[in-house]
Amino acid sequence: MESYIPHRQRLWLYILVGLVIFYLVVPTLIVVPVSFTSTTALLFPPPSWSTRWYEAFFQQEKWTGSLWVSIRVGFGTMVLATVTGIAAAYALHVSAIRMRGLINWTLISPLAVPSILIAVGIFFVYAKIGGLLNTITGLILAHTVVAMPFVILTMAAGFKTYDMTQEMVARSLGADRFKAFMTVTLPQLKFSVATSMLLAFLISFDEVIISLMVSSGPVSTLSRVTFSTLRDDVDPTLAAVSTLMLVVTSVPPLLLHIAANRARRKNA
Repeated sequence: MESYIPHRQRLWLYILVGLVIFYLVVPTLIVVPVSFTSTTALLFPPPSWSTRWYEAFFQQEKWTGSLWVSIRVGFGTMVLATVTGIAAAYALHVSAIRMRGLINWTLISPLAVPSILIAVGIFFVYAKIGGLLNTITGLILAHTVVAMPFVILTMAAGFKTYDMTQEMVARSLGADRFKAFMTVTLPQLKFSVATSMLLAFLISFDEVIISLMVSSGPVSTLSRVTFSTLRDDVDPTLAAVSTLMLVVTSVPPLLLHIAANRARRKNA
């Protein structure tokens, strides 16, 4: 039996964790007030407050166009990565083949490979095939390569906590494997599925290295345009863009976490 450690003895750990969180979060949050500055320079704290840079964002075609591209690519990646990732995780979970470990390692290997190597590899493949560079389809396929491993890992964890005998009962009552999976297994893993979908979308929305290699012009994503603008010209519009991306990448996971906790309390 593990001995109980009083909170007072763990105070140093709480302080250390708090300092680490402070170090990681505060520099990011500084961008938020900077985005509301009324001046043309990046000043903190802002001398006065204004929403002019958010208005500038929505009035410039390069920003709104790239935002629309990112949303389309994000949703496309979310659908493709989630469907293929769930299918792969399920197949690996129920399979008994000897090479299951090797197949699983191969599917999640993009997590261990630097993004620049993946981007260069995809670029040369697209150049060889033709027709995929600077296209929405090409971006979706490329982003799926890096998003699918997260789906596989998330769903694999979900399948490990699920009792597969429930699906077997449904099949014994006449349902085929696909119907049993869709009507019995998948609904009980809804939060794993939702997490997988959200991760796939956010990974695609934030991806910049692959986007730099395989897209340009009217097919540029928001992250790519942000990177290019940061290199060529710095103005508070970048802070407004960063704040919007911060909201997109932080609020949905928080809401999903709250919903999952409420569902867990109801089932407890």
